[in-house]
Amino acid sequence: MLKFTCLLLIVALMLQVSRAWDEGNNNEEEQLAAARQQSDEYFANAFGYTSNPWDSAYYQPSTPEYFGSIQGRNPVIRTSVHPFSKYFVANLVKTENDEEENNQAEGRLGGLGANLINTGLFNNRFTPANTWRPFANLANRIPISYNPNYDNPLDTFDACTSPSGDAGICAPGNICSLFGGRPSGSCILGKVCCINSISTCGGTVTLNNTFWQSPSTAVSAPSTCALTVRMDTKLVEQLKRPICQIRLDFVSFTIGGPSTTGTTIGTCTDTFTVGGSTTTAPTICGVNSGQHMYLDIPSSAVTPSNVQLMFNFAAGTTTTRGWNIKIAMLPCGARYLAPTDCLQYFTASTGRVKSFNWQDAAGALQLNNQNYNICFRTELVSSQRATQMCVSVCTGLTIGDAFSITTVAPIAAADVGSATVTAFVNSLSAVGTTFTNNGVTTAVCLYDFLLIAGGRDANNVEQDRYCGNALNPVPINTPATAAAAAAVVPALNPAFAGPAAGGLPNSVQVCTSIRPFRMTYRTDSQETTVPAVVASNTIGAGPDTGNTGFCLDYQER
Repeated sequence: MLKFTCLLLIVALMLQVSRAWDEGNNNEEEQLAAARQQSDEYFANAFGYTSNPWDSAYYQPSTPEYFGSIQGRNPVIRTSVHPFSKYFVANLVKTENDEEENNQAEGRLGGLGANLINTGLFNNRFTPANTWRPFANLANRIPISYNPNYDNPLDTFDACTSPSGDAGICAPGNICSLFGGRPSGSCILGKVCCINSISTCGGTVTLNNTFWQSPSTAVSAPSTCALTVRMDTKLVEQLKRPICQIRLDFVSFTIGGPSTTGTTIGTCTDTFTVGGSTTTAPTICGVNSGQHMYLDIPSSAVTPSNVQLMFNFAAGTTTTRGWNIKIAMLPCGARYLAPTDCLQYFTASTGRVKSFNWQDAAGALQLNNQNYNICFRTELVSSQRATQMCVSVCTGLTIGDAFSITTVAPIAAADVGSATVTAFVNSLSAVGTTFTNNGVTTAVCLYDFLLIAGGRDANNVEQDRYCGNALNPVPINTPATAAAAAAVVPALNPAFAGPAAGGLPNSVQVCTSIRPFRMTYRTDSQETTVPAVVASNTIGAGPDTGNTGFCLDYQER
């Protein structure tokens, strides 16, 4: 009798377990169907079309993911929340602990530990999966935080590099196709390195490492071509890390250059402009392949924002226009962010820096209306932090002028009666801000200049502003007599009168020990004469001809 009773109990228990199993499977299937439906609705609302149904290889219904949230530039924030809950079924079975988690302050906890624990690696080994999860809240008790400086290949949308060297993001193959990307190479866990590019005008970019390429058909003129870069943590591809900066890399960039005639010399005809960033980027044009820009934006964790990149093409320009711009979205708190207000940022101990549209070619011109900072990260040199940075004009050029700011028109020797005065004027390397000659104060390096704070030559001569045809802190000198310079040169070009005889300066190496290392490049809105106006306290300046900007090699020591 006892054996029969035990047998009945065993059968009853088996029936109960079977019923619970069936109910669990039914709940699992219902949740999966609802999640797929809401996922499709999300992508339809966000991107204007419905994705292909996700297969079970890429979707696990019991897989809450946790990502790190970096506010502003703070390196670490340790909070937790379910970021995908808004996209999935609202009436899933919730435990008391789940409700407690949802009442916590909003944040996102990331890291390998949380992912492994919450992806069902442990939980789905217990049945029924929806009713008993002994490890469900373990990740919330482990102090793991997301590191924005580390690209975790276990996460979707982290950066990767294809075998051909193109930058992309790690994503499942069907998600890569959903965003219109091109798989090239592989990431772990079956993901692909997805290379995303767009070659249309008027589109919107939300993916990191997107390449904006010029249309395959020739660009007509006059016309415009614009692209919007959207930063918003509500987007699943940006959910993991809020964005604080955009870096634009001009892989290739050729549009019409600045005007070469009249009063608009140096002013761009075709233009490339940036709108919506807190960084004021100058209008640029011409040839800028290999250049880059860093653009500060408000943290996308605080407010969504749009940055507009726009080309305007002028009529009457025969230049063949083409570009390929890599758009990188940099997370808040990352150590590789550029310092605030630095349009360009160099992170090597040696390198080359050029003004926009500088070319090793004939006819290249400096651009008007430039005003931006060029910054250099302090690197380790011989295992110690660099204490100074030195710059010198680029070497190995063919026909380009490595330093040409505030160049003046040639003055014939017959006009001044002295060939040495002609050489003096044409080899101008003025420093400082003004010179006073015969009671008249005129501008030197006041309107166009390169500022290097604390710049010194090998003889310890220091100046901060550099312009003219040579990089040199030595003031203007002329081998002509002081009387001849004072009597003749001011009459022809009153902006450029110098002190007594002393020799013509050549470009030299200039070093600064002021950290953080940076330079400021500034040009005004014209290359023509600036007349002196006493009433408005305007100091006069002579006309400029053929300015090309600068090309400098830098080295940290």
